[in-house]
Amino acid sequence: MTPRLGKEDKARLRAMVDDLNRHAKLYYQKDAPEITDAEYDLRFRALKDLESELGVVLRDSPTRRVGAPLAEDVAAAEHRTAAQPADELSLEYAARSFKPAEHRVPMLSLDNAMDEAEMRAFVERVQKKLDRDGAIALLGEPKLDGLGVELVYEAGALTVGSTRGDGRVGEDVTANLRQVTGAPPVLRGEALAFAERVSVRGEVVMTLGGFERLNKSRAARGLEPFVNPRNAAAGALRQLRAIDLERLRALEFRAYAIGEGAPTGVTRQREIVEALEAWGFATIQNWRFCADVEAALAYYGEQLALRATLPIEIDGVVFMVDELALQRDIGELASRPRWAIAFKFPPHQETTIIQEIVASVGRTGAITPVAKLQPVKVGGVTVSNASLHNQGEIDRKDVRVGDTVVIQRAGDVIPQIVRVVDRDRPERAAAYKLPGECPVCGTEVVRAEGDAVTRCPNRACLAKLKNRLLHLAGRGALDIDGLGEKIVTQLLERGLVTALPDVFAIDEATLAGLERMGEKSAAKLMAAIERAKNTTLPRFLIALGIPEVGENAAELLASQFGELDALINASAEQLTAIDGVGPVIAERVAHYFADEEHRAEVARFRALGVRWPAVARREPGAGAEGPLAGKTFVLTGTLQTLSRFAAQERIEAAGGSVTGQVSKKSSYVVAGEAAGSKLRKATELGVAVIDEAQLLALLSGGGDAPRAEKEPEAEQGKLFE
Repeated sequence: MTPRLGKEDKARLRAMVDDLNRHAKLYYQKDAPEITDAEYDLRFRALKDLESELGVVLRDSPTRRVGAPLAEDVAAAEHRTAAQPADELSLEYAARSFKPAEHRVPMLSLDNAMDEAEMRAFVERVQKKLDRDGAIALLGEPKLDGLGVELVYEAGALTVGSTRGDGRVGEDVTANLRQVTGAPPVLRGEALAFAERVSVRGEVVMTLGGFERLNKSRAARGLEPFVNPRNAAAGALRQLRAIDLERLRALEFRAYAIGEGAPTGVTRQREIVEALEAWGFATIQNWRFCADVEAALAYYGEQLALRATLPIEIDGVVFMVDELALQRDIGELASRPRWAIAFKFPPHQETTIIQEIVASVGRTGAITPVAKLQPVKVGGVTVSNASLHNQGEIDRKDVRVGDTVVIQRAGDVIPQIVRVVDRDRPERAAAYKLPGECPVCGTEVVRAEGDAVTRCPNRACLAKLKNRLLHLAGRGALDIDGLGEKIVTQLLERGLVTALPDVFAIDEATLAGLERMGEKSAAKLMAAIERAKNTTLPRFLIALGIPEVGENAAELLASQFGELDALINASAEQLTAIDGVGPVIAERVAHYFADEEHRAEVARFRALGVRWPAVARREPGAGAEGPLAGKTFVLTGTLQTLSRFAAQERIEAAGGSVTGQVSKKSSYVVAGEAAGSKLRKATELGVAVIDEAQLLALLSGGGDAPRAEKEPEAEQGKLFE
């Protein structure tokens, strides 16, 4: 629960959270990122700035998480993997869903520094926290662009291997990790004794050479090549049932930290690395002890210069305070340590030539110009296409066919055109304008006032229908395994599907008549279509492709209305009144269901057997029962036994609410160690101040708490400060 916001602020916050959650899911769960790492970082920072400005952090904000969310639909994942290509070997030990695996010591994420000034600011924060003016010794190591995992050893033997997950609970991928080079099944103890339980953290990576060999092998087998090493690695570890052993064995594990069981007498971060090597792990190479920030900056510059020559992709340098005792003194926030930072590299950039600009049509009718490039390697990946987004972007950058352009690829995702090299422009290069007619159906295109996007308005446009069908069949929607682009294209070209619901009217004999669709494949696809008829209301809303309605919005709408008919008949005003639904989403949803053709489409889905269980409607004020009902809390400082987020969850579960700002309406300020400005403001306003013990008493129904007498010391940099 959050302080009451104005509609515009609420809409901005909700839109930014939904956007980042969507891209995190694409990156971590679907191995299909749409934006660069640099762009994600910029959006993440913008969200943190807005949260700080408004004093509000939504419960599902990515700033509260460490890493990736867990896969949300194991059953759907099993349906997907059951029909993988026959050349992928099936192993009995992997024929199971991923179980949750708790990290007894949380796997935290890192703050980023994007330039020298931010790196120096990090060191200054550390000095201030330690009350030191002198140099702080740092350990620097290349930041591998891989997938974070934890290996747990008991009595020296590997027992559990898991992904980072949300930093506290990951997924048990032990069977897959046993196939990875560098994850030893037993620890070597001759050189250095190990504890009864040891947890080792590291990155699973794929070398550029291994990535190239794997893609050549896949091409020879008629399989799609992977886009980049990072996502090939992530996808390999998260396979269920059918396992591509060649892909798994192209992976390597590089250890960098010990979560539990550090050897006695180890006092420095560099000694941790040495201990890992003694136990038999491959570690991150080329690390360096840096006596001060100047040495750290010099090391960063060297690694940046070496970046293109290294066998593994790196996207920056991680710097950690070397002394473990100082790390403990500096401390941690709920999701990140204060004693470490990732100093990121600038994006990879190369030059190439635009050979052609073509217009593609998306599921909403958006006409997107795409630059066809002379193929060029950027950060180890061959790039031949780059989106130009819209006419305004083309005009702003003045991009023309024949231009030499600088392109960049931050991390490992979709490239973008940075700028045109004007001096190399051909003499007769003409300005590009999007076509006045849809390149697929020939309908005159439109561009609404205030809209940056040009669209095809024709409902029957085959390109729109094709992309809507692919969206409907996607994992986040109805998850129809096997209904891919080639099958959809044939269904449209033969006139077998002319509207979205038609997918559920197809019979097995019709499918068997398609190219490369024998009886067995047709039966599998038919079974997947039948399974997809049993869905949930949020997934159905996503499948419809309503603009702006992603996973979070769909879940919220379903929980508020309970059943579809009530949502269909809701006005934009009713929708906007829902906490978390901004005016843009409200207008899109109301406009969509006001359309008679869309209502008819929904009715046909139902007539063809698509169904979902009713959703328990969440009434306003629901969940407000409990010992803290009606009480408003503000958290400040570090609590002894509860993390900030655990405290908030327990307060809200007990019927209370947590806000980010102190006001006269606040019931209590919960002050932990090193509380700051909120404690001072509470004293000024006469708001009751309690400590953690008093909060726990309230949570257990122990009645009102008295004002705390002791004022903790001030501190800077808290998430909620």
